[in-house]
Amino acid sequence: MILGKVVGDVVSTMKHQDYEGYTMLVIQPVDHQGKKAGNVFLALDSVQAGIGDTVLVIDEGGSGRAILDAPDKRTVRTVVCGIVDEVSPE
Repeated sequence: MILGKVVGDVVSTMKHQDYEGYTMLVIQPVDHQGKKAGNVFLALDSVQAGIGDTVLVIDEGGSGRAILDAPDKRTVRTVVCGIVDEVSPE
């Protein structure tokens, strides 16, 4: 799992049929303090996250398809699977 912050969304007039019905978000990986921790990437949204939300992202095809309840042939890898309310490192 990757902790990240939603920094944008992707608008397209055409997209692959596997992505129909899903919003694609731009995610900035962050550490537990909210500081940047890597390069931005794209992920399909399954939880209606918005810009500024801290989210959990899964970056593995089989798990991503399971979260979306998608057939095995769907070309999905990276999916936002949760919105984080608080990070409390101990």
